[in-house]
Parts: sequence; structure tokens; C-alpha cells
Amino acid sequence: MFLFHKITELAHQAVSQVIRAGDTVIDATAGNGLDTIFLALKTGPSGRVYSFDIQEEALFRTAEKLKEQNLNQWVSLVEAGHEKIAGHVNETVSVVMYNLGYLPGASSAITTMLDTTLQSFHQALALLQPGGIITVVLYPGHKEGKIEKEGLIPVFSRLSSFEYTVLHYNYLNKSSGSPELVIVQKSFFSR
Repeated sequence: MFLFHKITELAHQAVSQVIRAGDTVIDATAGNGLDTIFLALKTGPSGRVYSFDIQEEALFRTAEKLKEQNLNQWVSLVEAGHEKIAGHVNETVSVVMYNLGYLPGASSAITTMLDTTLQSFHQALALLQPGGIITVVLYPGHKEGKIEKEGLIPVFSRLSSFEYTVLHYNYLNKSSGSPELVIVQKSFFSR
């Protein structure tokens, strides 16, 4: 029996350790809505989920899934890039999830980009409450994904070890383009 089959499942396991009912959380990349649904189930109706995407199709897919499960009352779908989270979220958050790359089943020409992901990540750090986590699923198997990984890993590596714990998970026995996960947890002693 495997503990997990996918990197995204490992991200969910990590988030489950810190998220509580009533929390405010962010899905920085709505995509097909799987992380948004997961977060909405964990926060419950007393919580608030902000879900961002630049593609109307992604938000439509997410909205349909939320409606099917009657979870849409506490989820705000925001048609904006994740680099705009600070303009929409004015409170601390316990979790920020990123699933970078492109929308599965849609054009791979529309993808997350290093510059906007960096902007978003720094905003997420500023919103993160002590003990909170950020999960970043990287997809280095395509051109922009490789650029994002090569640009983000040094940023993650330079975070203060007093303020943050940073873990990097990747498959050692799969192709170099396989998904990877970075988890950043803010220290309980941070301001």
C-alpha cells in the first residue's frame, strides 16, 4: 500500500495538518477546482476560500463542482492572476495552495509564469499566519514549468530558516520532468 500516489495528494496531506474549520485560505490557481473543493470541505461554512484563476473556463469548472457539492457559499472565485491576491485578500490565511502550469484539458499555451508566480508568492508570505503553510506543485516537464522551477527553488532556498521551514519533495526514480512539491511553513515565532 502506498502512502500517496500523486504529489498533489501529498500537498493535501500537508494542508490537512494545519487547516481548521473557520480558516481563511487561498487556492492561488483554481484550475479544475480540485484544490478549491478540498479547501472548502476543510474550512467549512464558517471559513472563507479565495480561488484565483485568469481563465474563465477554469472558474466555470470550479463553480460547477462547488455547486454540485453545495460548497459555493463560502468560496469567492476571483477572475484574476494570482499576483493580485493582496488586492482581494485583506486578512491572514492559514494555507495558500499553488498548482502551477496550465489548465488540464485546455491550451498549454496559457500557463503560469515565473514573474507573476514570484509576485504572488511574496504576497502569500505576507498574508500567511504563524504556523501556516504554502504548498507549491511544480511541473518542470514543460518549458515554462522548468523556468518556474529554476527561478523559484533559489527563492525558497533563501528564506530565513528562523522564520520558515522549507521542504522539497520530488521523485528520485522518475523522469526529471515529473511533478515536484515545495512546502513552506511559517514559524510560530514569526511576526
